[in-house]
Amino acid sequence: MTRLPTFFVSHGSPMLALDAGNAGKAWAQIGQDLPRPRAVLMVSAHWHATGSAVSAVAEPETIHDFGGFPPALYALQYPAPGDPALAREVFQALTDHGFTPRTDPARGLDHGAWVPLRVMYPKADVPVVQLALDMRQGPAWHYHLGQALRSLRDSGVLIVGSGSMTHNLHDVFGPEPVSPDYVAPFQDWMHGQLDAGNLGALLDYRRHAPHAERAHPSEEHLLPLFVALGAAEGERVTRLHDEVTDRVLAMDVYRFG
Repeated sequence: MTRLPTFFVSHGSPMLALDAGNAGKAWAQIGQDLPRPRAVLMVSAHWHATGSAVSAVAEPETIHDFGGFPPALYALQYPAPGDPALAREVFQALTDHGFTPRTDPARGLDHGAWVPLRVMYPKADVPVVQLALDMRQGPAWHYHLGQALRSLRDSGVLIVGSGSMTHNLHDVFGPEPVSPDYVAPFQDWMHGQLDAGNLGALLDYRRHAPHAERAHPSEEHLLPLFVALGAAEGERVTRLHDEVTDRVLAMDVYRFG
């Protein structure tokens, strides 16, 4: 079986589930370009657990983990099956590499997972397993988490990190107009370092990237990128999309491998 690439997608507002726009075209192209995967291992910005965790439910629910949106958004479902057998493989791979994950027999799919997946695989016929972030840890830890999962790509598992290239909700919803001048410099810096394979700078981006703390007041929306990057260690990097929405949300999509 051909080794699958990994991806980082910026999932943006939950409203993209109703109209995915230009980002949706990039998501759809991923599903169209690849052979059908055995399953998707989704690393979403919206699930956190100590030591990480793996969803092991056969029929994951669609979690509407947001508020204040139109009723049509809450009516959407993404009834993809889970894959408890893959969850056990992920658990074992992480354990073998010194991590201390747990399996979660009830966790469904949060919007960081199902919003892009319903465009990538609209028939909801590809099994999905979620992997949690550990917010006590930084980029290097999550990069190593990805490294531990690399072999899964050889058995048809598609590893996708879902977050946002920039994510400052205060600048989106704050009372004052916000200049987006910090977004492009941060995007450009990240793209340059990814393209050059400058891993040391990337793992220490909060010291080196321009406006890093403004772009990411907290790290949960960028950490999925490091998992996808680690799972494709040293392989080719391609930026597939780089739109900015809501003035300050960079919607970059990357393919690794």
